[in-house]
Order: sequence, then structure tokens, then C-alpha cells
Amino acid sequence: MGKKNQAGLYITAFASGMISLGVELSASRLLAPHFGDSHPVWAAIISLILLYLTAGYFIGGRWADRSPHPATLYRLLAWASLLVGIVPFVARPVMVTAAQGFADYNVALLAGPFLVVLLLFSVPVTLMGCVSPFVIRLLMERVEQAGNVAGRTYAISTAGSLLGTLLPVFLLIPTVGTRTTFVVFSLLLMAVALVGLARAAGSQVIRYLWMPLLILLLALILRGQPIKPQAGTIYETESAYNYIQVVEQDGRRYLYLNEGQGVHSIYDLHGRRVGGTWDYFLIAPFFNPAPFSPERIESLAMIGLAAGTIPQLYTNTYGPIPIDGVEIDPEIVHVGQEFFAMDEPNLNVVVADGRAFLSRSTLTYSVVGIDAYRLPYIPWHLTTVEFFQAVRDHLAEDGVVAINVGRTPGDDRLVETIAATLAGVFPSVHAIDVPASFNTIIVATVQPSEAENLLANRPLMADATLQQIADEAWSNLRPIAAGGMVLTDDRAPVEMLTHAIVLNYVLGR
Repeated sequence: MGKKNQAGLYITAFASGMISLGVELSASRLLAPHFGDSHPVWAAIISLILLYLTAGYFIGGRWADRSPHPATLYRLLAWASLLVGIVPFVARPVMVTAAQGFADYNVALLAGPFLVVLLLFSVPVTLMGCVSPFVIRLLMERVEQAGNVAGRTYAISTAGSLLGTLLPVFLLIPTVGTRTTFVVFSLLLMAVALVGLARAAGSQVIRYLWMPLLILLLALILRGQPIKPQAGTIYETESAYNYIQVVEQDGRRYLYLNEGQGVHSIYDLHGRRVGGTWDYFLIAPFFNPAPFSPERIESLAMIGLAAGTIPQLYTNTYGPIPIDGVEIDPEIVHVGQEFFAMDEPNLNVVVADGRAFLSRSTLTYSVVGIDAYRLPYIPWHLTTVEFFQAVRDHLAEDGVVAINVGRTPGDDRLVETIAATLAGVFPSVHAIDVPASFNTIIVATVQPSEAENLLANRPLMADATLQQIADEAWSNLRPIAAGGMVLTDDRAPVEMLTHAIVLNYVLGR
């Protein structure tokens, strides 16, 4: 076989490896706005992609032995590239159905579309799995070359897979979006297939020229369509971390991420009280022993800044105190500045992981707020004794930490676990259930404290709204059951716990 033909086959192996991994990463982002980005979703994607590739390796080896011709390889590659390109367009109407399933917690409406979408990947990924054994068969001229040829082919294919892992996450999806990422991968693979087919079968390639035209036509016709239709949407985008959606309704703007079952930030265009979870962060310092006046609140660190609702409330209530807001997703920061008036001069925005930020910081704070948990998405490294020790090390002598923790009706296991872990670091821990929500605010104090301190400090709250929030918090204080699991860096089975809570709720147990 000539060197040009060999080079073409190795390029084919590289491209196939790149696109197969790129499709796997892009599949998770295609599903995230409708099904989320949790570990079970990833497990389903990875396991089925591996199943399809396994089938492809087996089928490809037999196919190559029966028809060891380059033209056969490039034909199957052309069909694989076409199917990659149409997946997001065929999947869209199926996934829209899933939105109702999430709204109603209907397992059938969730599982059905999820499986249908994953099945859409079966044929293109299986065909791409055929490529490596096919390339090895075509390159094999003597038996004694088998090890060298197979090793080189799989090495080149794996190098392509490495590029396919990086491209969608760091370049394509944040820049052009998920659907266009599929189109780009489709056209790249199709270019390899059609060039190879032109060399192997000459004018037969003309029969396949409709394929790239179809993909381009779909991309142009459906360009600009919303990723996830929702009434009131004024902005949506995709970042390296999230699908981000801003919805405006009744004079308020709401920040949704991924499947959109939790509101991450609220901004009232008329300056009305936000209410709920965010307000309760304001009264956390008043669990300190009386007398504790608002003037003693000198600084705030907010881990899980989102679009800046809590720093805005703190600034409006306690004045321009220094605030460090930590958010891992820079695109969410942009959304906060653009749509949620996150422009307080006293707010220092830090784009980083919360724990990494604390490890580098030398500052101390009156309050550390943590709003980075949401069922089932809880970064385990922000739940352990070691992390909470780092938080305590950055608190003043009268400092407090306030954490928003998810729960479901009748299932307080996560609240009890976080409270037990905090109790291993702080002398006192308090819990406030947020009415009409699946949230509990847990407050831990550096000094020993009693729940009654909240009432004792109420007269010192000059702001009437703050007093109202304190009254609501007092009426929703709840005891914390003893015996919760203590999480450590060595053992923090948070995913197992949160998945069990969500599953029990969905199944109505």
C-alpha cells in the first residue's frame, strides 16, 4: 500500500477517534438542558457509548474481512458523519417533551425521551467503532506487522480522542453552541469520508454530496431556535460548565441552569423584596450572642455567587461592606452583570472554585455564605470537615457560615449530614426551613450560640424588613436530629445520598 493511502487511513483513524469522544462529550451537553448533568446521566451516556463502540469493534472486524476495500470504509464513515449531524435536530422535539416530565416529576415522561435520545447515538457511534478494526485490516500486509499496525492505529485514534475531549468543552460548545458543535464534527468527519471515497472510488463520491448539503441546510433553517423554549426567556447560552437561561416574568428576572428545576438568582426590576432562600442569609449573623448589632457585620465571602442576589441584598441592607463573590463559571458572572445589575462597587468577583479560593486567601470575614449545593448537584469537596475547617479559619471571632442545603418533604438526610459535619468544626449549628421550598438554611457560629439569640438581637435590627425576615426565620427554626453522617475528604458519599433522596421523591416513597 502506498504511503499516501496509509496516511489517509491513519487520518481516518484520528478523525474517527476525535469525533467519537467529541460526540460523547457533546451528548452530555445536548441532554443537560432537559435532563441535567448529574452522575446518573453521565453514567448512562458513557455506558451506552461504550456499548455502541464495543458493537462497532466487533462488527467492523467482521465487515472488514468480508469487504476489505477502502471504498467500503469511507462509505460507512460518510453515513456515520451524516447521522452525527442530524442527531441534535431529530432529538430536539423529543427532549422538549421531557420538560413536562420534569415539571410533573413524571418518570415515564423523563425516562422515555432520555432513552430515545441515547438510542439516536447508537448507529453513528457503532459505525465509528467499526473504523479502527477496518483501518487495521486495510493496513495489514504481512502477519508479522500485526502488532505494529494495531498499536499505531489505536495510538493515533486515541490521540484523536484526546483532541475530541478538549475541543467541545473548551472551544466549540462555549463558542458556537452544542448543535453547531455536532454540525462541525459531522462536516469534519464527512470531509475525511468524501476525500477518501473520491480517492478510492472516483466519481462514486458524487452520490454522497447531498449529505453535507443536508446538514448545512438543517443548520441554516433551524439557526437561532431556542435550545429550550420557555415563556419569558430573554437570554440563553452555553458555557463550559452549564446551559444558562434568563427568564423575565412579572417584573423579575430568574437565573436557571441546565434542566432549570432550581432558581439560582432573582433580580426584581422594581426593587421589591426578593423573599425566600436568599433573604434568610441576611439574618445569619444574628445567631451570635446578644447584643449583636448590624455594624459588626464588616465583610462577606459568597461561595456560589451565581448572578449576585445575596451580595446585592447584603449591600442594600448593611451598606457597601467588602464582599468577595466566588463563582466557578465566568459566563454566569457575565449574565449577572448584564441582566441582574451585579455591579456593586464593593463586590469583588473571583472566578474560581470555592475551596481553591479559600486555600489562597488570607482574609477573614464576618460571614461566609455557601450557595453551591442543589440536588443532585453537590460538589462533594465543599461538604467535608476539612472544607468547613478552612471556612472557620477565614471567619472572624464572631463569624458565621450560612449554607443553603436541599431536601425533599420527609427526607432530611442531607440536612442532617451537613449539620453533623459542621458540628465537628463549629460549636453551634442551627437550621431554618425555607417555607414553600425544598431548602433549609444551616447556620454555624464560631462562638457558642443559642437559637434564642435571634430574638434577643431583633431590637437591634433597625431595618423593619430585616426584623420581618428574623420573625419568619424564628417561626421556621427546626431541630436537627443527631447521628448524621460526618463527611471527610477521605469518605464523602454525597452523590449516593443525593441520588437516593431524589429517587425516593420521584417514586413517591
